[in-house]
Amino acid sequence: MRGWSTGLDRVLGEGRRRLAGRRYGLLAHGASLAGDLVPAHLALAAAGAPPAALFGPEHGFYGVEQDMVPSADAVDPWTGAPIRSLYGGDESSLTPSPRAFDGVDLLIVDLQDVGARYYTYAATAVWAARAALDAGCEVWVLDRPNPLGEGVEGNLREASCESFVGAFKTPVRHGLTLGEVVLLEARRRGWPREGLSVWAVEGWEPALGWGDRPFVAPSPNLPTLDIAWLYPGACLVEGTEVSEGRGTTRPFRLVGAPWVEPRSLAGRLAARRLPGLAFVPTWFRPQFHKHAGEVCGGVEMVVTDPAALAPFRSGCELIFALREEDPERFAWRQRPYEFVADRPAVDLLAGSEALRRAVDAGDRVALEAWMGTWPAEEREFRAECEEVHLYPRRGR
Repeated sequence: MRGWSTGLDRVLGEGRRRLAGRRYGLLAHGASLAGDLVPAHLALAAAGAPPAALFGPEHGFYGVEQDMVPSADAVDPWTGAPIRSLYGGDESSLTPSPRAFDGVDLLIVDLQDVGARYYTYAATAVWAARAALDAGCEVWVLDRPNPLGEGVEGNLREASCESFVGAFKTPVRHGLTLGEVVLLEARRRGWPREGLSVWAVEGWEPALGWGDRPFVAPSPNLPTLDIAWLYPGACLVEGTEVSEGRGTTRPFRLVGAPWVEPRSLAGRLAARRLPGLAFVPTWFRPQFHKHAGEVCGGVEMVVTDPAALAPFRSGCELIFALREEDPERFAWRQRPYEFVADRPAVDLLAGSEALRRAVDAGDRVALEAWMGTWPAEEREFRAECEEVHLYPRRGR
């Protein structure tokens, strides 16, 4: 394929000889593909270096499971390698023990991230890398592009909102690749650099975004590139009892509930003149998840200009508009979220109580004031990341 070469492509080429005789584990998933779209573990096996063990993040090694569904250990039917789940039935399962890497001397991490603080693969990558290093393993992170490019948007996560969906103090759109996130956290935590390597993407820079490469879903509800663009904002809906479109063919594009009047919600959102985004009034029926089997009124969000889009701000405006539609029937999620039961899910996602408080009060001034604090935090974050950048930035 033309264009850039991922870290995996580089290992399959120039790095193949370095795998000779190694017993290594591979942390990967369904979007961990070589340039010819062969799954990573099969491409490595065909190159004469089969993995000794496979590790799967949330959604499982093959991306079978829905959100917050534990994955079980298994055996890969194609290579015979054992699959060890790094997403089980409780919070302790998220941080692997160094013993998880018994029998291997190298951990290869190859996960396609989508550049949003909530997306849990970065947390799994960092925590697995730390555990593997503690076990005496070498760690290679095979980098992949951030499909959302270099844009940075949103507040820095507050310490009180740390969780699996807010593991690191970054803005919601952090503008980093997975390899850069690992390097940032290694620097923050004072890890020794011995044993940790990032295989950078060749021929790519963040301003290029995803380019014309095929986009393969990195998780069950991110099937297309435009949905990846919507995700940093639409994921906030997970913190409510409104449907974010799970159970439909357009998750994170469709948002609504049985009590929403589509034209009214679309009109509220259109009045906000959010750049790069249009809202189509519609009806939909989720087949599972929230409001399963019920007809929901709502909107379909359409990305008209990714370069202009501010997805996190748009998501905050969406939540505010939903509550304005019917303050009595709008509700926040109260059930545990990613194993956390003592804080509202929306606070974990927003990284702050500010969004929830402004929405509950119907206080647009407070919402605007909070969003007005983002630029300073974005600048602070960009400055911190300069030492871990692997790719040239154009400064957007």
